[in-house]
Amino acid sequence: MKARAVHFVAPRRVELREVEVPDPPSGHVLVATEWSGISSGTELLAYRGEVDPELPLDETLGALAGTFAHPFRYGYSAVGRVVRPAAPLREGQRVFAFHPHQDRFVAHAREVVAVDDLDPRAATLYPMVETALQVCLDAAPRLGETVVVVGLGAVGILVAALLARTGAVVLGAEPEPARRAAAAAFGVRAVAPDQAPEVVAAETRQGADLVVEASGNPGALASSLGLLAHEGTALVCSWYGTKPVALPLGAAFHRRRLALRSTQVSTLPAALTARWDRRRRTELAWRLSRELPLLVLATHAFPFEQAAEAYACADRRDDGLIHATLRYQ
Repeated sequence: MKARAVHFVAPRRVELREVEVPDPPSGHVLVATEWSGISSGTELLAYRGEVDPELPLDETLGALAGTFAHPFRYGYSAVGRVVRPAAPLREGQRVFAFHPHQDRFVAHAREVVAVDDLDPRAATLYPMVETALQVCLDAAPRLGETVVVVGLGAVGILVAALLARTGAVVLGAEPEPARRAAAAAFGVRAVAPDQAPEVVAAETRQGADLVVEASGNPGALASSLGLLAHEGTALVCSWYGTKPVALPLGAAFHRRRLALRSTQVSTLPAALTARWDRRRRTELAWRLSRELPLLVLATHAFPFEQAAEAYACADRRDDGLIHATLRYQ
């Protein structure tokens, strides 16, 4: 059986190539893809060639074997219909899978999730919801603490919306008006980055308790340290890939006892594993996916055959693009 898949063949260059698809073995399903989502984080780093080529694609996902050395297949947000079923899934059922962009693929039945009750474009945002949930678990703000989320792409908006549910006082900082407007649909107050210091100073006596950096811009992390209160924490959600990061770690950083931490969705921190596991996080992330207005973020759709244009537009952030999807049918 043949299928077509997106291949990353060089920096900022993707192609559709034919691949072999095996007959589904016992316990596996064959899925005909309807939509897949392009991540504006790791996936765009891969598109730009800003990832170490020797780095494994993702050691936690079976569909992402290999490394970032060209050519490679990537992507982790596919939604489609079951063509050949396996228990407990039935033929025609709509499912989500962590799989690269490909018009037909085989996956184990236990590795896909039924999403019949979700708009398929909204379902492609599930990985961003799970990432945002993990950021919130790592951030763990206390009631009434001030949090500034820097960068309001899909993940940043979702992080801000979920942090607000914890009782934190959340402010978003984002240069693009369209993204600030999208954040408002989630109940998130947002200002331009140059306004954030004035707002934080006016509304707090000492500065923000926490900054979550989600812009993908190393310069934004450097400037956001000035927003923090004494002993405040900067939580880095962005992955900068191979881009160099210069930070002002002089007297102000040390004397104010600032903390710099990372957050990542592939693992759960040891401090949570007595109560949290991947199953619990997954179940909550899917419940949140059904509660949040995700379609606000699904701003652009492209035919699968125009994948190269979709990546180029996402890279340029054309016309208010927040989340781009590929349409297969």
